[in-house]
Amino acid sequence: MVNFSDVLIVGCGEIGRRVGRLWLERGVAVSALARSREAELKLGELGFAVARGDLDDPASLAGLAVQNRLVYYFAPPPDQGGADPRMEAFCDQALAADKPWKIVYISTSGVYGDCGGALVDETAPLRPLTDRARRRVAAEERLRRVQRERDIAVVILRVPGIYGPGRLPRKRIEQGVPVLDAREAPPSNRIHAVDLARICVAAGEKGEAGEVFNVCDESGGSMTDYFNAVADACGLPRPPQISMAEARRRLSAEMLSYLNESRRLDSRRLRERLGIELRYPDLAAGLRAALAEEGEAS
Repeated sequence: MVNFSDVLIVGCGEIGRRVGRLWLERGVAVSALARSREAELKLGELGFAVARGDLDDPASLAGLAVQNRLVYYFAPPPDQGGADPRMEAFCDQALAADKPWKIVYISTSGVYGDCGGALVDETAPLRPLTDRARRRVAAEERLRRVQRERDIAVVILRVPGIYGPGRLPRKRIEQGVPVLDAREAPPSNRIHAVDLARICVAAGEKGEAGEVFNVCDESGGSMTDYFNAVADACGLPRPPQISMAEARRRLSAEMLSYLNESRRLDSRRLRERLGIELRYPDLAAGLRAALAEEGEAS
């Protein structure tokens, strides 16, 4: 039994489409924001109603209907700067007059910064080290202000690397791009796209105003472990390993930004509050499912 009128997805990429399909299966109507005719047609084929608007054109959001809707905000910030003008535009325009039933926002675990490999729960301070993470902190803070000023329930999901069908680094492995020596690789976290979508639905149903949830599976390990597991699952040679000193010379700035941060996410609140039982708690099962789904789609 839902207490909202329907679902609105802002930023309806792969995860948004998965979440929308789950709600449609429950008999709940789903709408999605689209900024182009092409996107509108693709979303319509999924059974979603479509609202036209562009987060980079604030005026286009003024008529976006949000009243009593469960709103999922999945749109990424721009690629530059330390703020999120898209979130600002959404809050200033779409929320100016109407009040959603709840907003669920996908943020990033990068907001915690480098924690030296420590186990981090949702009460940890936010110490972003990159502009990418600072933009997410800015978006979280804007939503908290909306919650205080407008009494709109906001639930935040802090998500690490997402893997699943179409999201595996197969090309990188085939090209022989090196990874960090396993002995130097810091711990990392990840979640399967199928489980993330299920978590988003549970957060919409059960999450309460102001709650924050770390989202990850139970596989642990490092990014090097992940690349090796993908290579093994795909029948490819494992990527060569290099030292951190060499990685600083050869790897991209983006990859280095991930390797320079180390933390283990504590996701007990996710399981205890939302009652989530992951479909793919370990990486091996998740990779088998991802490759099977890719095979079905090809």
